[in-house]
Amino acid sequence: MTLKTKNEIWNFLKKEYEGNKRVKGMQVLNLIREFEMQRMKESETIKDYSDRLLGIVNKVRLLGTDFSDSRIVQKIFITVPEKFETTISSLENSKDVSSITLAKLLNALQAQEQRRLIRQERSVEGAFQAILIHA
Repeated sequence: MTLKTKNEIWNFLKKEYEGNKRVKGMQVLNLIREFEMQRMKESETIKDYSDRLLGIVNKVRLLGTDFSDSRIVQKIFITVPEKFETTISSLENSKDVSSITLAKLLNALQAQEQRRLIRQERSVEGAFQAILIHA
């Protein structure tokens, strides 16, 4: 293919760019659909779930589309398991939800997760001690 005039070159480049733009648009739509379908699994940690969400969001941003942190915060608010309900409720009651940063939300959820793990470890240790005493 030989392009001879400036107009031919321009039209060729315009078609190529629009095609790329269309492909990018489809990729963004697919990524947003993937983001919207995400739910945190009961066995998953907050860090793993947030990493999964942020991986999708970063791909969207790399394609040139804005994706606000507040949208990620809202997503996490409505998709974490019920075991995080107390933290979610206290954040909702103490602040305007739109002013909660992603970092603050993740820190609060991870702190609750760590407290729960510590309590579970203590109860397991207590169970082992009870078994040893009765043995």
